[in-house]
Amino acid sequence: MSQTKTELKQTAIKQKQADVNQTTQAAVRPHSQSDKSMQPHLTMKHLPPDDRPVEKILHQGPSQLSDAELLAVIIRSGSREETALSLCQRLLSGQDGMAHLADQSLEELMQLQGIGPVKATQIKAALEIGLRISRSRGQRGQIIKTPDDALILLDAEMRNLPREEMRLVLLDTRSRLIKMCCVSQGGLSAAVIYPRDLFREAVKANAASMILAHNHPSGDATPSQDDIETTQRIIDVGNMMGIRVVDHLILARGGSVSLKQQGYI
Repeated sequence: MSQTKTELKQTAIKQKQADVNQTTQAAVRPHSQSDKSMQPHLTMKHLPPDDRPVEKILHQGPSQLSDAELLAVIIRSGSREETALSLCQRLLSGQDGMAHLADQSLEELMQLQGIGPVKATQIKAALEIGLRISRSRGQRGQIIKTPDDALILLDAEMRNLPREEMRLVLLDTRSRLIKMCCVSQGGLSAAVIYPRDLFREAVKANAASMILAHNHPSGDATPSQDDIETTQRIIDVGNMMGIRVVDHLILARGGSVSLKQQGYI
């Protein structure tokens, strides 16, 4: 009888231990399944101080930051899986980098992993500020003496346009800027150019000379034979009207070309 009681006691102890183990496992299991959701949200604070874009700007200045670091300062936060910096590095990892983002609409930006409405609007606002600063440099009365002077006004905006456009830089008798205007917009590869449209704007502005500018969406600024021949026809019309064509600039992501510097004008 005593042996039976001992066996019963041991059985009860084992059952109790099994119940404890089962309860412990049940408590642990949900936690292990949610480990991923319980991971800390990655922020810039997880980076070494010297690698944090904000601190880097404060100590070294904005010119020392990469495009990804500058963009990370704008969007401020990343996602649970990546910091703002790693997110921006991924966004700019393509061949065209920042130019690719500039070409994207708000809707297209929001299709990118990690980019929602707020981040998309932050990116577009920053890019638009850059364009407006570039335009503001072209104030009426600014002297345009060289192709580089005109490129400063046009390059930031025109080099990334998805479609070909023809624009005019209209100058007075002292080579001072009167205004810039778009006179033709084309498809993906060509803008339709009518000399009457070019010179109508020049006559209305009382311009003494003009600089032509158009972009190559292909990214290659090399002038085509059609570019050269069209430029010569416009020069001939300008000579008859007393409005000198000073230069023709071709802008593209891969660089910019002055037809005057290349000897075509």
